[in-house]
Amino acid sequence: MGQDKDVFYMKEAIAEAKKAEQLGEVPIGAVVVLNGEILASAHNLRETEQSSIAHAEVLAIHEACKKLGTWRLEGAELYVTLEPCPMCAGAIMLSRVNRVVYGATDPKGGCAGTFMNILQDERFNHQSEVVSGVLEEECGSMLSTFFRKLREQKKRAKKLGLEEQ
Repeated sequence: MGQDKDVFYMKEAIAEAKKAEQLGEVPIGAVVVLNGEILASAHNLRETEQSSIAHAEVLAIHEACKKLGTWRLEGAELYVTLEPCPMCAGAIMLSRVNRVVYGATDPKGGCAGTFMNILQDERFNHQSEVVSGVLEEECGSMLSTFFRKLREQKKRAKKLGLEEQ
């Protein structure tokens, strides 16, 4: 059941990521699960809110904490389409999330084992179990496609701008 469960909840995170993409946001989604139920879900809103902290994980953690009426998410699992950044890994650690499952790795900033590993650093007072690579190809291709389209749009805009002069 473990792997099937991870795939099921990662698909929910992917659905959140697609909501972000519809808004022109980087397609990253996250869900917080407790006792087999989705407690909170969120997607990137950094551009929409013009807030550097409006990452999917932080927003989902915030919503879950509000729902439970506590900052402690002990026993909770967080599913996210991209390996958490330093800020999100810190929020995960500080909120005591038990288990983190992510899709695509982030070699430039992933802090769940790729670039560094905040989530399992024994110098902190809490560590999370980490599972990587769940639906990795689907999560990664969604991001690659998004950034490819963004680069093409920028090239076209630049070309149009040059032609107007």
